[in-house]
Amino acid sequence: MLKKFIKKITGIQAIEDMKIQAEAEAVKAVKETAIAKAEAEAAKLAEETAKLSPKERATAQGMPYVTVLDTHVNKDNVRNGFFELDWNDHFIVQLKQAGYGFDGDPDEEIVDRWFRDLASNMLAEAGLDPARPAGYINVVPIAKGKSEVS
Repeated sequence: MLKKFIKKITGIQAIEDMKIQAEAEAVKAVKETAIAKAEAEAAKLAEETAKLSPKERATAQGMPYVTVLDTHVNKDNVRNGFFELDWNDHFIVQLKQAGYGFDGDPDEEIVDRWFRDLASNMLAEAGLDPARPAGYINVVPIAKGKSEVS
């Protein structure tokens, strides 16, 4: 008690109180700076992510990606045409895990097996014979992760 009284009349208590308040304000400032920095980093990441293509975004997230880039129909014979597909490495891994390919198989062949199976399933669901003669499917690699299927 006497110690508190002495600190109070000598002004030491006021100095200690100011020191405690300054430390609290410093801690608050550090927290606010950390929050502002985290928000700025999150905004920067969101901006960078918005600039990515869907394929790049899926790849960055470690997700499989496949899409049809274009569909071409032969104007002289509408029964013929091809699809231009695009995919990422995660999609190839997913297809391998599903039994469509093995290590060492070209990506285009793995995608071709999947695409043939997909087309066959669509025919079966439509009540058509998937084993009926329908020509052939030709796969032409364009670039890594892209090919034309006709």
